[in-house]
Amino acid sequence: MCKAVVDATGHDAEVLSVASRKIPEFNLQLIGEKSAYSSIGEKLVVENSGRVVPGLYVAGMAVAALHGTPRMGPIFGGMLLSGKKVAEAILSDVKG
Repeated sequence: MCKAVVDATGHDAEVLSVASRKIPEFNLQLIGEKSAYSSIGEKLVVENSGRVVPGLYVAGMAVAALHGTPRMGPIFGGMLLSGKKVAEAILSDVKG
């Protein structure tokens, strides 16, 4: 009955994985992470953080698993910025 669920479970993207199996109409496809590349991975994790489908959001390394971006990149504040971006998206969606 909640209005928002955030997958911030890390490399395994557990919530997205379960949702992809149990809710096929979401059409979620976890691509999996690419090889480590810090400067690109940091940027892409933050950019791709946010709503996946209505009520389901992704942050942190789960973003890399979903979008196939480089792993181990978000080490210079990217995790914090990713979480902040998701929180702002949830507030906007819930208020909107």
